[in-house]
Amino acid sequence: MSLADDINSRLADCLSRNAFVVIGRAGMDFYPDPPGTRNEDASQFVAHLGGSSANISVAIAKHGGKASLMTCVSDDSVGRFCLNQLARYGVDSAHVRSIAGEFRNSLAVSESRVEEHQTVIYRNGAADFQMNKSDVESVDYPAFGALITTGTVLAAEPSRAAAFHAFELARKAGCALIFDIDYRPYSWASAEEAAQVYSRAGELCDIIVGNDVEFGFMAGDYDKGLEKARELAANGAGIVIYKMGEKGAITITADNEFHTGIYPAEALKPTGAGDSFMGGLVASLAANYGVKESVLRGSACASMVVSRVGCAPAMPSKEELATFLATHPGPTTH
Repeated sequence: MSLADDINSRLADCLSRNAFVVIGRAGMDFYPDPPGTRNEDASQFVAHLGGSSANISVAIAKHGGKASLMTCVSDDSVGRFCLNQLARYGVDSAHVRSIAGEFRNSLAVSESRVEEHQTVIYRNGAADFQMNKSDVESVDYPAFGALITTGTVLAAEPSRAAAFHAFELARKAGCALIFDIDYRPYSWASAEEAAQVYSRAGELCDIIVGNDVEFGFMAGDYDKGLEKARELAANGAGIVIYKMGEKGAITITADNEFHTGIYPAEALKPTGAGDSFMGGLVASLAANYGVKESVLRGSACASMVVSRVGCAPAMPSKEELATFLATHPGPTTH
């Protein structure tokens, strides 16, 4: 079954262009080496590109799609590291602005271990929150099929207003809007504010992806998360994906709802799965896979990433994904 058979033709046409502008942060990730080492016990670290939107962009590029990141980075060696890494992975950085002053790139120190995992994130004076309306007005939206944003973008001004302005411009240009809820409490002034802003964003978007906790948070009641996801689908979203960790995911479209499992993997770390899922999902939709198969391919990508060191470097290529799917016994069933 083709994608157009599953969702409306406008959304299918947008995705088929396989060109995405992605809003959100790029950062530097440090990993204690060798894998399994605790942060406090490390004598050496390895550095990789990180940041949820940068990771999604890399995932899309590795699948052969066009990804253009829109954000701000610090005008220093760490910001230049991020720019160099984006170029290495084939992500367009024409809309990444270097910003001087006291603003800094986000930095994550993250362990490659599952038991008692620790990730420490430094976000004080974050450069990416300085993205403004001028930044989003510089984009040639008709050159893209879809705009992807992560929820972190909406946590502060001026990036929040800029993101909503980008939604308007992208919609006027005929682009699809894709929202990864990506709720990070430490970025927000209050949970109430976050829930209100996320609900506003969700009402505007064509594809919404989040986990059970995030949808429950948006609903104001963790027991009503699935109800919230169904409400968003009923109010116009073409695809809403309610992820449940090891229990798989429930996907809701205008006229269908189905449950998919996961691809079990021996995890090295818990991070990067959501970014890899989003990248694999949209790349598969762009390649005209049906919604269910695209969700499963995204799930496979997530399983691959948690078994590897790093986030951006761990994103699988389409060839690696094909090999994984051909050799893995298949997803769990429920």
